[in-house]
Amino acid sequence: MTVESPTVDTNADGTTPTNPAYWIIVGSPGNFQRTADLGFTVQGMKSRHRKKAERMAPGDKLVWYVTGLKAFAGAATITSPYFESHERIWTSGDANKADEDYPFRVEISPDIVLPDGAFLPAEGIARQMAYVAKWPAANWTLAFQGNVHTIGEDDYRLIREALEAHSRAGAGAATADTRAGVIGL
Repeated sequence: MTVESPTVDTNADGTTPTNPAYWIIVGSPGNFQRTADLGFTVQGMKSRHRKKAERMAPGDKLVWYVTGLKAFAGAATITSPYFESHERIWTSGDANKADEDYPFRVEISPDIVLPDGAFLPAEGIARQMAYVAKWPAANWTLAFQGNVHTIGEDDYRLIREALEAHSRAGAGAATADTRAGVIGL
């Protein structure tokens, strides 16, 4: 059963589609693949992130950080307000959280997605991000603990431009206009 959230014109923090918010979705390679299997049309968030999901609105931007690989995999635009669904799609790798069903979701549209095996190593970019500067340089990966993070526009642009450059350098990314050959599309 899917429960729709009410339509909102602005986020709780005042952002709107003309003033988007920027998000990092952190997940395992398997959960990224599940998003790919859905054609990059919906993204789920863990149950403890309801407040963040409530702040998401159409026009907001997100980037995917894939754990284990320590890499950025792509970027998308949020196209709906958040909604709640308990259909099992994403899973937690933690046996203590086996019941986690990532119930808070938004519809998305992919902007750029790198193919599996050609994701963008994150360390060099992360070390330039204002968001990551809060942690000691040697522990930069601590910035990517947890499922959902807000970042500033400059950090988003840094990641997005690096994804595009990586794609041009031969990673073979798909964009909204060229999706053939991308995992799950």
